[in-house]
Amino acid sequence: MTHARFPWPEASSTGVGSYPGDDPDEAVRTILGELPDLPHLPELPARGAGADIIGRTAALLVDLPVEVQPSGWRVVQRPGRDLARATDFLRYDVDALEEHAHSYHGPLKIQVAGPWTLAAGIELRTGEKLLADHGAVADLCASLVEGVVAHIADVRSRVPGAELLVQVDEPSLPSVLTGAVRTASGYGRLPAADRAAVEARLRALFGAITEADGLPVGHCCAAAAPVDLLRRSGARALSLDATLLTRAHDEHIGVAVEAGAGLFLGVVASTDSVSSDPAATVDPVRELWNRIGFAPEELAATVVTTPTCGLAAASPGHARAAMAACRDAARVLREEPRR
Repeated sequence: MTHARFPWPEASSTGVGSYPGDDPDEAVRTILGELPDLPHLPELPARGAGADIIGRTAALLVDLPVEVQPSGWRVVQRPGRDLARATDFLRYDVDALEEHAHSYHGPLKIQVAGPWTLAAGIELRTGEKLLADHGAVADLCASLVEGVVAHIADVRSRVPGAELLVQVDEPSLPSVLTGAVRTASGYGRLPAADRAAVEARLRALFGAITEADGLPVGHCCAAAAPVDLLRRSGARALSLDATLLTRAHDEHIGVAVEAGAGLFLGVVASTDSVSSDPAATVDPVRELWNRIGFAPEELAATVVTTPTCGLAAASPGHARAAMAACRDAARVLREEPRR
């Protein structure tokens, strides 16, 4: 039964995004089979430049072409073969999704890199990180909003029965907030970004996703994930690594749940061995829920279980085992919400 606040069924599980291999057809078929309640569009970074987190989302940017340089992705005057490759990879993936999920009805998750991870990962033409130029950041964010809205429309046209969740990946956000992003020389660090500006840019993207009838999910699997900032910026769900959460996170997570946010919590190791005890796997989640004081029967409706991170570095066998373990973990949250 679907919880009133969320488009996913109780006891759902999903993936973070990345998946091993280089065959989009096989990856989409596997995801649809292993994660039937909340499948996602898989990302296949093993294909190389253009399939990585930066290049994949760069393919969505409008009037902001980038190309690969020895030091990474860099803004250029006109599109070249690297951007064409990234665009092709994304098109192959969405084509595979359309072929295998055209008749699917239900929640479906897609993923894009967030504006601050892009700003920390793309260089200006001078070679410095785009993050160093406030005007360039503003242009990037506007371009990203336009591209993501178009991407949502494209996926919706391919899978018309989907209720779209759009996960905004921000692995670099803690570094942006603490001034830990290195300069082009590698010897210095760029100043910490203003938190109000960070929140405003994220709010613009999350708001555009909502206006496009998508559900924005803020994802950061770092120990220093800025939970409260993501919630204030308009994320309707927060995707976090449950194994890294401590009591210091309790208040912000509690406030987010009270405000109606869902939680996507990583409980299954993305590369290490998978535990054979699903009850032990979800203990961090049940302990968290007990500490923040919400009713146990709300747990399975609010929490979606995931791997702790993407599965790109895993073997195909481990990836399937991890997804099965996530399903088992979600079942425990429904059947045994109390520890």
